[in-house]
Amino acid sequence: MTHLWLIPILPLMGAALNGLLGRRLSKTWVAIIAVGCTGLSCGLAIFEIVTFSDFFPLIERHFTWIQADRLRVGYDLLLDPLSSVMVLVVTVIGLLIHIYSIGYMAHEEGPNHGGYYRFFSYMNLFMFAMLTLVLANNYVLMFVGWEGVGLCSYLLIGFYFRKKSASDAGKKAFITTRIGDFGFSLGVFFIFWVFGTFDFQPIFRQAAAMSVEPMSQLGTLTVITLLLFMGATGKSAQLPLYVWLPDAMEGPTPVSALIHAATMVTAGVYMIARSNILFSRAPFTLLVVAMIGAVTALYAGTIGLVQKDMKRILAYSTISQLGYMFLACGVGAYAMGIFHLMTHAFFKALLFLAAGSVMHAMQGELDIFKMGGLKQKMATTYWTFVIASLAIAGIPGLSGFFSKDEILWNAFNAPQYGRFLWAIGWITAGLTALYMFRIVFVVFHGKFQGAEEAWHHVHESPRVMLVPLIILALGAIVSGYVQVPRFLFGGVESFTRFLAPVLEHPGAHKAEEVASAASRGMEINLTVASVAIALIGILVAFAIYLSKPERAKAIAGRFRLIYSLLYHKYWADEIYSAVILKPIYFISTWGLWKLLDLLIIDGLFVNGTGFVVRSVGSALRHLQSGRARNYAAWVVVGAVLIVAYLAWGR
Repeated sequence: MTHLWLIPILPLMGAALNGLLGRRLSKTWVAIIAVGCTGLSCGLAIFEIVTFSDFFPLIERHFTWIQADRLRVGYDLLLDPLSSVMVLVVTVIGLLIHIYSIGYMAHEEGPNHGGYYRFFSYMNLFMFAMLTLVLANNYVLMFVGWEGVGLCSYLLIGFYFRKKSASDAGKKAFITTRIGDFGFSLGVFFIFWVFGTFDFQPIFRQAAAMSVEPMSQLGTLTVITLLLFMGATGKSAQLPLYVWLPDAMEGPTPVSALIHAATMVTAGVYMIARSNILFSRAPFTLLVVAMIGAVTALYAGTIGLVQKDMKRILAYSTISQLGYMFLACGVGAYAMGIFHLMTHAFFKALLFLAAGSVMHAMQGELDIFKMGGLKQKMATTYWTFVIASLAIAGIPGLSGFFSKDEILWNAFNAPQYGRFLWAIGWITAGLTALYMFRIVFVVFHGKFQGAEEAWHHVHESPRVMLVPLIILALGAIVSGYVQVPRFLFGGVESFTRFLAPVLEHPGAHKAEEVASAASRGMEINLTVASVAIALIGILVAFAIYLSKPERAKAIAGRFRLIYSLLYHKYWADEIYSAVILKPIYFISTWGLWKLLDLLIIDGLFVNGTGFVVRSVGSALRHLQSGRARNYAAWVVVGAVLIVAYLAWGR
């Protein structure tokens, strides 16, 4: 007997217990409840997957939630190869982040340590929402989890709500993702209109019988998938709805790790992979997905080159890596997109938690140019950060090499603009290595650039924070070996075989079918090229930021316009403010509020009507004087008028 419902419910119980009782509990008990519920959820997920993997897909139908005519929406959960990968990523990474948070948030003060229990309550609620999203067996329940992670991101990004920048960042994330969610909800309604149900299995069975739509035709499936992708661009921070993610760094560092590595930003990639049958029959949408992913990867990578805030560099790195995942999905290599999602979860969570370890030692400092030489006092943090940086750069032997190489190879063999997509991904790989090792060399090597007093306070983080770093570092090393290219020892394709029941269908792996017939020599050459540009990026970072640090200022001065463009993030926020926010504010203030609401509705209809009634009443009230002689006079006047009217009428 399966108990899938307990996997999301356990974190929900932790959120409720800490939210309702946390004020009365000690910090120790708050941590035990939060970590314990997450750990039980993780253990149960592993047990269910190992025990029932032979029975996939496994569907639990618990109760009918919505029933109206032919519409039925049930609380139905699905465990299959795709959702099992996502559940493992969410629970394992989430558990390690919860453990790390015990040490990171230990100094959270406030009346009755309010911030401490509130933080863990929100984190557990986030886990519940994401697990609901990935286990849902219909689009409506998926949308519940989809909106749930949006709410939790608002709560956690704006956790320090007394800080204006944090509360603004939370609102920015919530509003920006709502734009994408509007498209996603329209896509879900359109799905019901076309297929008559929200359940995955009947939708995909009907879609499998439909023909592939022409590139030049905006057909039904193309409209549906474009709307769904609109939601993915918001939730997974792709152009043009990426602007909320860098500001999300205002939340505590464990929040950044959870959002960027295992939960919210991966939701869009998972949704596209889950809906792969729909997307594979809409080639125009796939081309849009691939192009947006590739351009976003390059765009965010260039911004990350010149930022000074350590967490914001990692934020732009996340946007760039998500672009890789969408690039993979756009060329039909859905399994490779999920593969990179899995490997990225390990090394990106490690990068953020290691950055949090640095912040812990530097008393919250984030400017990398106020650091330096931290390797001397933070050896464990340093080596784990280096492992994660090597992994994300795609150095052979680490997980990022395998997943990124597979994406580039599939992009190269894509039938539409394959060479162009590969070139963008290849350049981005070099930029990734450059900005990551810029952090390594500036933060951990060279001389300390901060105040002397700050140097004396630098220390390694406590064990409760270091153990998750070490485990994540091991994951960043070994997680890629479930999918090894065929030219290496014959290859290992365990990951694609595991996902085959969900992703294998006509048209799903066009790029991979082409790739299988292509020259293995070409694949080796492309792999060598991707490794070479990563090594070049590392060497350039070494030459600029470690060998001769003064070169950085010289280069910035020589290319001042380009540096300013990148440092100010292409002025995207300023452009959005000028083109979208200020016009909307002007129309709302002067058009809708002051003209329509105050002048017309309130002034003319509400207040105007009241003024007329009051004026008429004021005039007529003089007739009611209370004096009998006045009333007699009016009777006489009235009688005279009536007699005159009758006489005149005759």
